[in-house]
Amino acid sequence: MKKIIQLFLLLFAVSFISAQEFEISTLRIGPYKIFMKNDEADKFGTKLKQTNYELKNVIKYNGETILIATNPDYDDQGKENGKIVIQGLSTKSKKFKTKSGIGVGSTKDDIINAYKNYPSYSVYPTYDEKGNKQNNSSNFILNDLDAGTTLTFTIVNNMVTEMSVFINEGC
Repeated sequence: MKKIIQLFLLLFAVSFISAQEFEISTLRIGPYKIFMKNDEADKFGTKLKQTNYELKNVIKYNGETILIATNPDYDDQGKENGKIVIQGLSTKSKKFKTKSGIGVGSTKDDIINAYKNYPSYSVYPTYDEKGNKQNNSSNFILNDLDAGTTLTFTIVNNMVTEMSVFINEGC
């Protein structure tokens, strides 16, 4: 009986750790966090390039793609310190999920049911490159007012197709 309990605890611990590997929140996708500096990302074997807020760092994490946007980092006097910092993250991978179980492939109803009591959220239509409103797509945005970040679920034909985490610039 002791061995069965130990085996059960081991399996629980392993499943908990592996679940965290693919977690997405208003601050992170997997191990990559908003405000993480490039020297921290280096610990994961990731060499980030400065992108000026564009999702141009394409990272493979456990076989899944994460796009990372960076900007220069500044010291206390407002001068660049030679480092770069993560400003945004995005993924289209079905493996990443929120603690509420929402991820790529979830429906709009799933998101509404999971986050209808969230303190601050918004829903906006999406627009193409020419500024035309897209009738079949929208963005459901969770605003983390404490962290100053957002988690955006891009919804196309009522299904989540992409998730993004960015600093909320207040625009």
